Amino acid sequence: MGVHLTPIVVKEVVGLKQLGGRSLAVDGNGMLYEFLSLIRLRDGTPLKDSSGRVTSHLAGLIYRVTRLVADYGIDLVLVFDGKPPGLKKKTVEKRRTARRRAIREYREALERGDIAAAFSKAVMTSRLTPAMVEEAKKTLGLMGVPYVQAPGEAEAQAAHMAAVGSAWAAASKDYDSLLFGAPRLVRFLTISGREYLPSRGTFRPLKPEVIEMSRMREMLGVTREQLVDVAILVGTDFNPGVQGIGPKTALELIRKHGRIEELPDEVLSSLGEGFNEVREIFLRPSVTSDYSIRYSELRKTELVRFLCTERGFDRKRVETAVRRMERFYEGTKQSSLERWARA
Repeated sequence: MGVHLTPIVVKEVVGLKQLGGRSLAVDGNGMLYEFLSLIRLRDGTPLKDSSGRVTSHLAGLIYRVTRLVADYGIDLVLVFDGKPPGLKKKTVEKRRTARRRAIREYREALERGDIAAAFSKAVMTSRLTPAMVEEAKKTLGLMGVPYVQAPGEAEAQAAHMAAVGSAWAAASKDYDSLLFGAPRLVRFLTISGREYLPSRGTFRPLKPEVIEMSRMREMLGVTREQLVDVAILVGTDFNPGVQGIGPKTALELIRKHGRIEELPDEVLSSLGEGFNEVREIFLRPSVTSDYSIRYSELRKTELVRFLCTERGFDRKRVETAVRRMERFYEGTKQSSLERWARA
């Protein structure tokens, strides 16, 4: 869910081809949730193998990752969540409650034969299990695509990797990576170029967005620390914020008063205690520098066996993904030879 900063964000809309040659540290959990939400049958049922195990996350992974890497030349490293901060428990429980409600409404829609309503509710019932994450890691490993296990929030780890130069940008639908210190954020890294809006039951067109933190701070007239304070007033995954205060009002307050501690008493009392703990989560997140972002070899036979034999994927679809990766590795090898010849 992340923090709502859209009204004050300074962004540049780009095409996927403009990201070619860039390296992105991607919020892996967020990407898998996308696949689980949208890759479904017409009535909202997720893709499953013959044993009833969900495969939507793997279907999306082999399609999007191989296309971004091979067709658009974008270097990816997926980053997966570790242990969440304790303050996130309320948000997690709120999501569980919303998911239980969506499951009930999905079943009711199916019973009355309203397929469109059923699908709109089904996209909100997704649950990413630890087993699914491990399956995704296995698939990435067999494709040779690097991934990193974060000690805490994946977006914090992706931000750290971008900040130290291991990646050009963090990539996530949410803005949190900016608060975690990413110098640059890429949003909407999709092939389809559209996003489903369950509340409306329709899709809206999307194009990738690049947000340069230095440019955004300059135009807003705030420091990173102040932007974190703005987010705390609006509400984050770790605190509810102040009712009635949106991004623009929060920005005005912080510009005028400098920091949360200097805000009027009525705002401080509404915010409550604990905001400094939230501030610390963003400014000093749990991250690691012990990772590798190198691509390894494509293990074609094992990949086909896992996806086709064990998980029931159509062989032609998997072989198409394999050919993309073979094309990518051949291009990488040729580029290396050309660089060596010029040396």
